[in-house]
Amino acid sequence: MKRLPVLALLLWVCAVYFVGIYLFVGGFLLVRLEVNRTSSCGDVLEPGEEPGDFCRSPPRFSRLVLLIVDALKIDFARFDPGNTAPRPYENKLPVLGETVTSRPLQSRLYPFRADPPTTTMQRIKGFTTGSLPTFVDVGNNFASSAILEDNLIHQLGQVGKRVVFMGDDTWENLFPKKFYRSLPFPSFNVKDLHTVDNGILQHLYSTMVGKDWDVLVAHFLGVDHCGHRFGPDHPAMADKLTQMNGVISSVIDRLENDTLLVVMGDHGMTDTGDHGGESQKETDAAIFLYSPSPIFPGSPSQTEPDVVPQTDLVPTLALLLGIPIPYSSVGQVLLPLFPPHGQKGAAGGISQLEALWINAKQVNRFLDTYSSMARDIPPESLRQLRAHFSRLSSEYLAAVRDGRSPSAKLNSSLQLYLTSVRDTCRATWARFNHVKMAAGLAILALACLMCFVLSELSQALIREGGVGPKAPVLVALMSAAAAAAAQLLARGSVEAAWCLAAGALGSELLFLWRARRLNTPTASKNGGKAPKAAGWLTPRQLLAAPLLVWLLRCAALLSDCYVIGEGRVVTFLLFSLAIYVPVRLNWDGLLLPPSHDPLKSAGLLPAPAVPAATVRKEGHTLLACLGLLVGSLYLSLSFHACREEQGSCQPSPFLSPLSRLQSSQLKNLHYVLSVASLGMWAFLLRRCLCHYGNLNSSGGTVFAARWILPLLSVCLGLHWAVSATPDDSFRNLSELIGLAHVALPRAAFCLLALGLALIWLDPLTVFVKARAAASARSLTLPPPRYRASTGISPQAELHHLIPQIYQRMRRCLDDDAGGGGEPGGGGEADNRPAVEAYGLGTVYSAPTLLFCGLLGLGLLLLHPEGMALSFLLLLLEMGSLLHIHASSTLPITHAFPFCSWSGGFAVPWTPVVLWSLAAAQFFHATGHLPTFPSIQWSAAFVGFPDGHTGTILPASLVTLNTFASHILFAVGCPLLLFWPLVREVRGGRAGRACGEEGEDAVMEMRLRENPQQFSAALLQLSTRYLFINGAQVFASVCAAAILRRHLMVWKVFAPKLMFEASGFLVSSVFLLIGVTLVLRVDVAVSSWFKRLVPDASR
Repeated sequence: MKRLPVLALLLWVCAVYFVGIYLFVGGFLLVRLEVNRTSSCGDVLEPGEEPGDFCRSPPRFSRLVLLIVDALKIDFARFDPGNTAPRPYENKLPVLGETVTSRPLQSRLYPFRADPPTTTMQRIKGFTTGSLPTFVDVGNNFASSAILEDNLIHQLGQVGKRVVFMGDDTWENLFPKKFYRSLPFPSFNVKDLHTVDNGILQHLYSTMVGKDWDVLVAHFLGVDHCGHRFGPDHPAMADKLTQMNGVISSVIDRLENDTLLVVMGDHGMTDTGDHGGESQKETDAAIFLYSPSPIFPGSPSQTEPDVVPQTDLVPTLALLLGIPIPYSSVGQVLLPLFPPHGQKGAAGGISQLEALWINAKQVNRFLDTYSSMARDIPPESLRQLRAHFSRLSSEYLAAVRDGRSPSAKLNSSLQLYLTSVRDTCRATWARFNHVKMAAGLAILALACLMCFVLSELSQALIREGGVGPKAPVLVALMSAAAAAAAQLLARGSVEAAWCLAAGALGSELLFLWRARRLNTPTASKNGGKAPKAAGWLTPRQLLAAPLLVWLLRCAALLSDCYVIGEGRVVTFLLFSLAIYVPVRLNWDGLLLPPSHDPLKSAGLLPAPAVPAATVRKEGHTLLACLGLLVGSLYLSLSFHACREEQGSCQPSPFLSPLSRLQSSQLKNLHYVLSVASLGMWAFLLRRCLCHYGNLNSSGGTVFAARWILPLLSVCLGLHWAVSATPDDSFRNLSELIGLAHVALPRAAFCLLALGLALIWLDPLTVFVKARAAASARSLTLPPPRYRASTGISPQAELHHLIPQIYQRMRRCLDDDAGGGGEPGGGGEADNRPAVEAYGLGTVYSAPTLLFCGLLGLGLLLLHPEGMALSFLLLLLEMGSLLHIHASSTLPITHAFPFCSWSGGFAVPWTPVVLWSLAAAQFFHATGHLPTFPSIQWSAAFVGFPDGHTGTILPASLVTLNTFASHILFAVGCPLLLFWPLVREVRGGRAGRACGEEGEDAVMEMRLRENPQQFSAALLQLSTRYLFINGAQVFASVCAAAILRRHLMVWKVFAPKLMFEASGFLVSSVFLLIGVTLVLRVDVAVSSWFKRLVPDASR
């Protein structure tokens, strides 16, 4: 078998896809340009001649207390005295409502709207810089880097304000060495509800009493973590909100008259406690403003804002505290906090009009600076904004110069200008690099074409060795070097992206050119024309039913309705294509055996290759597996999550961890179902291996199946039981339970690593027994006879032995060595013992199946307990698809009895498309969605409840959780090649080559007899799977590019692109792992043959 060429070709194809994805994403998800300039009190804001716009008036407040209650949504803050049966999150903060009602001149409560993405780091950036984050910033939420833009913390330090911080350690990463004193606490462990909050409370009140601070920032995390762990509708949320109510009340009692209190949430949360997207439940937080002295001109009126954007907090606090507004802020001041023009507050300060005028000049300065640097704001919009500001400036300056009061409309005009600038920036900061996007599209399109051609020409490539990866890789390196040299000559620097683009395009074009030559008829040795290597890209192939289903799905990615409802649509497509298989067989007359025609003379037609009863049995098996598949698909719909756009959709109760369930009876039921599913998973795997005789040897793989598989299942069951234990239960055993929280999942990880390593190091599941020859053999070796599907050994009830294999193995070795005769002489042949090999018929599929099974248990560990039943359905669906594929091949061999196995082991398109659809379908059936709020962040803390010191390990755990279905179907993809051989029918044509009568089925040993066809079939199957998945990525890329200005691009199409691309990367890596495992088994089988021959010859 040609192992290295197969693996090298697949690595090269994956690399080309990765380059295309990298280029397009780099052009589509660019971060906006940051203006690294800072404001100062001496700035002259035009139009103006004298410095001091920012700091010319005494500050309204000398101190600020900023309490950030993470995920404090507006629903938590409102108080309804008429609600007699509040839910756990309702009416738990009465201090806010009571203060607003009793002290209207001193307090306000507003909805506080965040800009997406609604993750903590981006929100901190937003309400400290006043700028708008971009979509791609969501990727930095757990890898915080210092904020370089001008911000409130920097400005407070510039004017000598002492800023004391305590709480979420994200602030320390964003503002390193910016605080007068800092008390950070670890924030990443979402299961920890109390460490951060209790740490703050130990220092908060004592710090307020002291005099060594001017600004106090406290960031509480308990409410957010409670939402992630239990959801908002849980008694634990009521406890947390009640604690926050007491904190706010105590802080109010300790405030002095010159101090402003701001209580705010950075974002909201969904009904499941998640956030990160742009639904109103996620963006609408709460902000509460209070001071012991009056700060509002009167009671709330109709002119006050209904919603306060988060960016408005920055200029408001800057002017109230007497510091410059950060340079890049696009927010506008909150007018109710400033007195109307002509009036002065109790402690002085600037008026509403003066605040708006300073704010407008600052925003106009930023707009001029940014537009001169980035040049991405549309010229027409920029011209209109400048003309608008020019008119406002003329009106304001004329009124000041004439000594008259400005018109009443000037306030509204200034507000309109500030709103227009913010809306323009929000619309244009989705900045695209069209050249990179086009290059990425071109590379991905050629990669799909190349992958399709490679799958169709795989047999010719392996047979002739005409097109390998060496030449394309060499051309790629030369093209990349040329691109680097051209960049150096043109601009003096090198951008790696264009080197990668040149290399990928060069290698693709070379391969397609050489493949075209390979597909051209050439002159044969006798002077005629040799046939084409393959017929590819023909209309009949492209219009086949499986490819039509696949094309339909790709085209549907342009529809936001399809993306929103993809889980159910993919289930329907999978069901339809599975139904197509028996329908097509019946249409072609292949599902049932043909009836006997007594009028036809005997001997004129060949006898059926497979008995009619066998064909009928296989047809019944196909229909039974189809029924099992339909049942699994139907039940899997019970595990779907819900998108915010789906309205009345209710998420599956199985998505909630057992610790969230309040009903003990329901919790016990879910646990029993989960443990039963886990046990059934392990039982089915062992039963399959035992049935095919793969548990008889003493190798590492058998050890993993016999011991590691059940031990891993026990660890999972115990871990679920410990995780479901409430925190207030078994207080005497709290330390033991805490230890089990860490030890059990880590033990499971260790067992999983050990099991996978044993499979990799010792993959053979073959048991060999030598016995004396039954009779003397002649010098001429008899025809080889294998029995892989029958022949139970009566001594130990060992299944599926292959006796008398010695002769064929010896002959294969001699052929490989180039020898023409049998070594050792004729006299030695008479005394050679026969060899019995048990489990050799499934030597390739057994380790692959066990590898998938162990990996599936490891991935299940990262999911909520209720997903165990969904994973069991996944296993049943995989088995059904494999049996449908195997059963559907038998009628074809029955219909064409003269066709031999010399034509190869090609896997048709239908099972490959079904396999890919199943991976996408179970992505949704394991509770995932292509949205950021649906990411199950809790997976990062399985086995690590105290958090992590870095980001690589938690990111890896979350990735494994999110793309579990992609991983399992990618690793198990080679099973599509093996399963029709595993289920060969004894005594049929499928079990013998042309000219050999009566030979039993040899199952996967047929691959060893035809190593070139084995290599070609494995390469073809892998490239077909890559083509299907890669084309889906290409369709997502096209949808994002075409609809980049669509209303739903950042809510639907961009997240879908990110998930589709990430899923392809993960699938490609694990497909390579699966193929490499098969190649590893092949190496082990070859070594086993070489060891067996001398042992058997002694």
